[in-house]
Amino acid sequence: MSILVVGSVAFDSIKTPFGQATEVVGGSANYFSVAASFFSPVRLVAVIGEDFPAAHLDFLRGRGIDLAGLQRVPGKTFRWVGEYGRDFNEARTLDTQLNVFAEFTPKIPEAYRDPEVVFLANIDPDLQRDVLAQVKRPALVALDTMNYWIAGKPDALRRTLALVDLLVINDAETRQLAGEANLVRAARTIQSWGPRTLIIKRGEYGALMLNGADWFAAPALPLDTVQDPTGAGDCFAGGTIGALARGMRFDDAALRRAMIYGSVMASFNVEAFSLDRLRTLTAPEIQERFQAFRRLAHFDGAPEGGNQ
Repeated sequence: MSILVVGSVAFDSIKTPFGQATEVVGGSANYFSVAASFFSPVRLVAVIGEDFPAAHLDFLRGRGIDLAGLQRVPGKTFRWVGEYGRDFNEARTLDTQLNVFAEFTPKIPEAYRDPEVVFLANIDPDLQRDVLAQVKRPALVALDTMNYWIAGKPDALRRTLALVDLLVINDAETRQLAGEANLVRAARTIQSWGPRTLIIKRGEYGALMLNGADWFAAPALPLDTVQDPTGAGDCFAGGTIGALARGMRFDDAALRRAMIYGSVMASFNVEAFSLDRLRTLTAPEIQERFQAFRRLAHFDGAPEGGNQ
């Protein structure tokens, strides 16, 4: 089943301890769409400027991503400049130029207005809520946000969360949003505001999920090659929501399996700058790494008669 995603498409300039890249394609909806496209059809709503390369649009179309909702307007595309130290869990922003994204108002094409799954990538919570007002109620609404909106528009974000089934957020943002240092209590507080399911990204330490009253932990795969963590969280969300949309099941077992697919996509993304690793990724590679994740967390129970 198809996914409607609304978010940003951008140019990124990034420096990490292992290299750097200048003016490469990025943006939350961009990363999400490519990762999700390995599992389900994607319909992308975003805005770009006149300077955005046609070659990348061709790549998106080649992945089966529907671009009828992608607006090209006069001006420059959104740009972000950042760098990472040895701690890959947090980027330092050096420059942000919103450009055409500053005036972005999502317009949902008529053909997109009856979606099965909606993913609201990291944009203004008022715009996220406006998107939901333009579509019929989907089977699943998932949302991402960040510290900027948590600090700047907490009331608007709370109103939007009341309409959401699944929230994807990192651990620091979970604590900030709830105003609670304890991660478990923070997650339960946010859950009481609307989302039944929280998936908490923890970078190189994996991810946690609170679904109803049940917790699940997904590990992070140890990797030989890590070049750039930019977009890893968006690829995680893309893999997770894409896998859920493929089966259109949202029970606990489906959510747990989807989280591992999300971790798989994030693990490939960090191996190269921008979307370069996902450009060459194949379905057999995804399944092979999925099995690697299963082996990573597998263990036998205590033998009968053993010490308990």
